Amino acid sequence: MTPVSNSNDAQTIREQVRAGYAEVARAEGLYGTPAGSGCCSGSSCCGPVGGRAADLAQRLGYDATELAALPDGANMGLSCGNPTARASLRPGEVVLDLGSGGGFDCFLAGPRVGAAGRVIGVDMTPEMLSKARRNLAAYRERTGLDNVEFRLGEIEHLPVADSSVDVVISNCVINLSPDKPQVWREIARVLKPGGRVAVSDLALLRPLPQRVRDMVAALVGCIAGAVLVADTERFAHAAGLVDLRLEQKHDYLESLSVQDPLYREIAAALPPGTHPADFVTSLNLTARKPE
Repeated sequence: MTPVSNSNDAQTIREQVRAGYAEVARAEGLYGTPAGSGCCSGSSCCGPVGGRAADLAQRLGYDATELAALPDGANMGLSCGNPTARASLRPGEVVLDLGSGGGFDCFLAGPRVGAAGRVIGVDMTPEMLSKARRNLAAYRERTGLDNVEFRLGEIEHLPVADSSVDVVISNCVINLSPDKPQVWREIARVLKPGGRVAVSDLALLRPLPQRVRDMVAALVGCIAGAVLVADTERFAHAAGLVDLRLEQKHDYLESLSVQDPLYREIAAALPPGTHPADFVTSLNLTARKPE
């Protein structure tokens, strides 16, 4: 699947994604809407919400004690990996989270970089940004830290200065972008020399049928916009990043698609005898910017 080049097509995709994730934020109670309503009918766009969100996070390697200390509603089940742990964060570092949602990974990264560090979350959905900012008070109260902020912006055009970030993380978001090469160029731009990136994302093992790529549910569900594993690696290399390491986690899709109504809908559109995990994998990627 090639990146979208037509600006109108790209904008249409962004609006579809923005609308879908705005509905997820509202369904999580931001505006008083009961959880379980909205576009995903009780499921997030990349995973379960409610009590199952904590179970999913623990399966992905998140620590139960850290999860319990998060502000209520920060964990929305939108993860497909654990980039915060893979980034090996150190005190005093500046961390940038692409597609920060309700602040899940930002609030986990904050205590790791400490009072001398800084965590910046960027999200293009105002409803998600409002939710994350509402969670800041609880984060400050529970940690005693004031080192997390959230900015409105698109990951293709980050509101962050050149060479100002030690670590870029992202969790199941880059696949949603209609211009992934530009996202990787932006990652390289904002990283300091020697800075590193840790991304968890969905990637394709083989091309999806056109019918699935055309489904809005699949787009918002992080599948239709995914590209081949080799393309992800190529985009990161082309942006100038080095020391790339990729790890595929096939069991994520195998377990999630059994439980999640969204993935059952997608599975029904696939060729008979196939399964979403035959096409899609959870991919962990780490790399660094040359000195």
